[in-house]
Amino acid sequence: MKEPNFEEKNKIEKGTLYLVATPIGNLADISYRALKVLEGVDFVAAEDTRNSLKLLTYFGISKPLVSYFEHNKRERGPQIIKRLQDGESCALITDAGTPAISDPGEDLVRLCAENGVSVTSIPGACAAITALTLSGLDTRKFVFEGFISGSKSEVDAHLNSLKNEKRTMIFYEAPHRLCETLGNFYDHFGDRKTALCREITKLNEEVKRIKLSDAVEYYKENDPRGEYVIVIEGASEDGECFWKDMTVQEQVDYYISLGMPKMDAIKETARARGVGKSVIYKQLLD
Repeated sequence: MKEPNFEEKNKIEKGTLYLVATPIGNLADISYRALKVLEGVDFVAAEDTRNSLKLLTYFGISKPLVSYFEHNKRERGPQIIKRLQDGESCALITDAGTPAISDPGEDLVRLCAENGVSVTSIPGACAAITALTLSGLDTRKFVFEGFISGSKSEVDAHLNSLKNEKRTMIFYEAPHRLCETLGNFYDHFGDRKTALCREITKLNEEVKRIKLSDAVEYYKENDPRGEYVIVIEGASEDGECFWKDMTVQEQVDYYISLGMPKMDAIKETARARGVGKSVIYKQLLD
């Protein structure tokens, strides 16, 4: 196999942050360019240095590691920026996949932009895109929602805002929360087609292409295992809106019953009906 010309556009530049995608399960998915960058930078910032040390060691790479994760990003971010401004180069890696996607790397990229620090990306594995391609659902238009978190009322409000989303939706979920989350999806979206992808690229890779109702029933009897990517079809183009026969007051009251503050319920009613908030205010007063 002929080696690519690494000097073509890939010389390691000082003062640059490299976002390096790493395998999401199968180590053979690491790219040639990713390995060259990891070998060439001055240091590596990692979500979990223990996991990343195993990865680097497997490929025979020895580099200084610094931790950068959700709970230390405010302190560690400026430290990394200072080193970059002083002329060092850094590779940012996450536990698996592409940094800055549902990941604190987003904040580090923003810090770089604010401080005039160069950033470039080494593309590679991404669980969301891989699952979408496996789903059998519409891939022309999609929206990535990541993990759905918060209080019950916040989750209800979030999912309710997605009821009429016509694009394919992609979510992440941990196994211990999967059953509750599938129930929430079914309650808010109805019985739509879905693909549940787990252990992607690994030996036990599994893709279940079923209806949400069937997924709810299946996981009542079978314990979820592994991290999941859930892909759900968007709302039907010709489907009737659930609020079609509701008055404006009834629709606002419905959102409030889900836990929305009144102002948010008014905003959501306006968004769903495609009108301004002032129109909804006026109809409530009338």
